[in-house]
Amino acid sequence: MFVKNIRDCAEFTASDGCQLRELLHSKNDPVDLDYSIASARVLPGRHSYRHRLKQGEVYYILDGEGVMHIDEEHRAVNNGDLVYIPPEAVQWIENTGDRDLVFLALVSPPWNAADDIPAG
Repeated sequence: MFVKNIRDCAEFTASDGCQLRELLHSKNDPVDLDYSIASARVLPGRHSYRHRLKQGEVYYILDGEGVMHIDEEHRAVNNGDLVYIPPEAVQWIENTGDRDLVFLALVSPPWNAADDIPAG
């Protein structure tokens, strides 16, 4: 059995500017999975950088409110919303609330820095 607590995951600033904790990733954990899961947060009034991933990605909003941008579309998101981000889509999320915007990010195949491309 493998169990891991979020408090045991070091927080760092990801390449898109989010504060991130890698919860489950085959490069760090004794698992062989075709996806990775991270907990991300964006501070009030801030946003992630415009970027795109070669992989598909899913955000599941746990707390806070914001606006999700995918290519030319944008939509308000908040607690309980799930967002699918297609591979290669330009994406960014902004926190429009007064508390941290917290979400899970599931990437398949697993996230790696070489596949995370700034979009200006």
